[in-house]
Amino acid sequence: MARIEFKNVGHSYYGKSDNLEEYALQPMNLFWDNGEKYALLGPSGCGKTTLLNIISGLVRPSDGRVLFDGEDITDLPTAKRNIAQVFQFPVIYTTMNVYNNLAFPLRCRKLPRTEIDAKVKDVAKLLNLTYVLSKPGLGLTADAKQLISLGRGLVRNDVAVIMLDEPLTVVDPHLKWKLRRKLKEVNKAYKLTMILVTHDQNEAMTFADKVVLMRDGQIIQVGTPQELFENPQHTFTGYFIGSPAMNFMPCRLENNALMVKNTRIPLPGLENCRKKLDGSIELGIRPEFLRLEAIPSPDAVSVPIVDVRDLGSFSIATVVLEGQELKVKVPKAQPLPKDQGYLSFPPKWTKLYHEDKLVEISCP
Repeated sequence: MARIEFKNVGHSYYGKSDNLEEYALQPMNLFWDNGEKYALLGPSGCGKTTLLNIISGLVRPSDGRVLFDGEDITDLPTAKRNIAQVFQFPVIYTTMNVYNNLAFPLRCRKLPRTEIDAKVKDVAKLLNLTYVLSKPGLGLTADAKQLISLGRGLVRNDVAVIMLDEPLTVVDPHLKWKLRRKLKEVNKAYKLTMILVTHDQNEAMTFADKVVLMRDGQIIQVGTPQELFENPQHTFTGYFIGSPAMNFMPCRLENNALMVKNTRIPLPGLENCRKKLDGSIELGIRPEFLRLEAIPSPDAVSVPIVDVRDLGSFSIATVVLEGQELKVKVPKAQPLPKDQGYLSFPPKWTKLYHEDKLVEISCP
């Protein structure tokens, strides 16, 4: 296990430069704690794999230093970093059976046969591979191959961190759920630091203790899944996390309220906002937190309902406010008016963004 730390780490494939636009990974300070599960989440090309390759030593950063448990390992080769990596497409030895695949890393280290046998069987039991130990690698299912790739890292006692580079992409949805659960069991049993690279928010949010959200080579937000969902620090977090995505509307400030064109949306605490808010200002609220009722209530706004989609345990209603469509997530048990409803914005969940960044406001 290892605590991994980035100190002003950045990377340009063109070499060190003063032009940050050339950087695939913008200089950053970041750390991963011992035994935690992390997800590197973001769209394709945002720098996730570059970051992972810097940890593993496959890429040496243009800037900054990488530390494992306080020791600078920036110049240490991959072979000496004690990294286990599971790739998108499983890499196993198809000419060997499952037992020999798992035993191979230990045989390379010339461990005693009894120790190898005990470790292989222990890991195989954890990963539910005992029944296939004698089967050849060729012809196994995709999820079994991924478990073998993971198992080759788990049999080693010297592994500092397990890195998973989109390992669930080739697995069907049901097996994907089972494999995520298995990864959690492995983390709990071995207390290993795990870093999962993915572009799938559901994978990230259901797997990780903390999510590192990236865009264009930059860290946008780091936090628990709940923190990213409930308190997006950037409009990109609101867009990328959640389905449907967060609602955003251009607005202006006026007498302790947000004005969306001619509609007043009260937001207590605005008077305490000391930041000068020139430029782009937006109201943001998640569909889960908007309230749509059949009868009027204080501060509710009358809106037309233009679409309702039944998704089983809930419905997604589309309403129009000041010419802009908003999504509202409505519980199944709640009756919905047919054409017209009353929309309210709970202050606790109504966010204000200036130049795409969250403005902290103390709301009761």
